[in-house]
Amino acid sequence: MNTTDARRILETALLCAERPLSLPELEALFEGALAPDTLRRLLAELQLAWGDRGLELVCVASGWRFQSRPQLRPFLDRLHPDKPPRYSRAVLETLAIIAYRQPVTRGDMEEIRGVTISSQILKQLEDRGWIEVIGYRETVGRPALYATTRQFLDDLGLVSLDQLPPLDGVDGPPAEPPAPELAQADAAPPTPSHPSRDAASAAAATERYP
Repeated sequence: MNTTDARRILETALLCAERPLSLPELEALFEGALAPDTLRRLLAELQLAWGDRGLELVCVASGWRFQSRPQLRPFLDRLHPDKPPRYSRAVLETLAIIAYRQPVTRGDMEEIRGVTISSQILKQLEDRGWIEVIGYRETVGRPALYATTRQFLDDLGLVSLDQLPPLDGVDGPPAEPPAPELAQADAAPPTPSHPSRDAASAAAATERYP
């Protein structure tokens, strides 16, 4: 198969996909006929080919996808006048704590925020697909440990947690993460709130976002 045909197949699959496609899924299109390095090169060529168009090919946590360019969003929003749901400050602060200090328990979040966190806040974030329980702390009551999901990174347009905006100070309260549809972040590693006690859980969370 020549590279022109291979690029056309990749382009068609990505344009028709309803979600990001991972490298193994893209490799399956060719039944192993293309090496991973060749596939990455073709994806890079596609990115260049679409460089001056309204859509761009990007890599996010779950794989590769086409998406509209941010500067065109004001025009596309006119097709969908209904505004997306707005989240309260309490919800965004809780999400920020989980994003930067994961894995964390509800008690950790309440200690950082200085107020009680309602179950509804956590449920709202879970229903949105942005957080999930990844384990339990081995202490009295075995409280659940929360971490962010691949969907959270996909909605932010990020590949890994390292791309979250940097914290002004590790010991201070975490900054709110950028709105998912507008995120453009610089690199900075997330800081678990309990590095020694939750080391295994932190490693598991990191492994989920290579």
